Amino acid sequence: MAATTATKSKLDAVLLAAQDQARQAAEEQAGDWGVGEWIGAEANSDLTLTHSFACPHPGYVGWRWTVTMARVPRARSGTITEVDLLPGDTSLLAPAWVPWSQRLQPGDVRPGMVLPTPENDPRLEPGFTGGELAADEDPAEWAATRVVVAELGLGRERVLSDYGRTTAASRWIRQGGPDDQSSRLAPGECVACGYFVRLAGALGNVFGVCANEYSPSDGRVVSVDHGCGGHSDIVIESSGDTDMPAPVFDTISIDHPIFD
Repeated sequence: MAATTATKSKLDAVLLAAQDQARQAAEEQAGDWGVGEWIGAEANSDLTLTHSFACPHPGYVGWRWTVTMARVPRARSGTITEVDLLPGDTSLLAPAWVPWSQRLQPGDVRPGMVLPTPENDPRLEPGFTGGELAADEDPAEWAATRVVVAELGLGRERVLSDYGRTTAASRWIRQGGPDDQSSRLAPGECVACGYFVRLAGALGNVFGVCANEYSPSDGRVVSVDHGCGGHSDIVIESSGDTDMPAPVFDTISIDHPIFD
């Protein structure tokens, strides 16, 4: 193939003729991957030049081995300065790196993992801990304040902000709201179910937790207008006490005694 010329520098004749030397350097670097045909050369300056060779590896289609050579003035041979494997215009590249904070998805935190909370997390705002009282305040007033703080469930450095409550409510409505198939076929809403445990605070106006172990929503946050087939108001009327049948033990297909 014809050599590729640069606009500012011309190809050095000595370096251009050193294709075999450049190929040998590329083969030493490539190993079993191999080195393909010579693609061309590009002048980096008057006395530096880069040879390019195709990479035949099937996992690097479109990539090329580049061998940069340099020559000191009046020298009759060049020196290998660098060997690289570089992508071409049509090469398949890895996607751009994304910081972990942007890659993190709901549910990614596993047992043993620690997820730090940024200081400027918009989901949180400063809470009331009682530490705002000066050290020389009346001890009785301090003690009374701490009791009230504890009873109200406060005493935390940070609490949910309005934004944090709104985003949480949006997630919970999607997974336990009134618009799924379970709610549409339910005999009643969660707000009237005995298994419904309402949350405290502002979110308790709309949400609670299901405590029915047989419900698909057991242990999950559900809205007051959610529903399922395990509603507590659905009962079976019985005409009286019914004795349970005696247990039946399989003594034919089991070879060993079942009461050992």
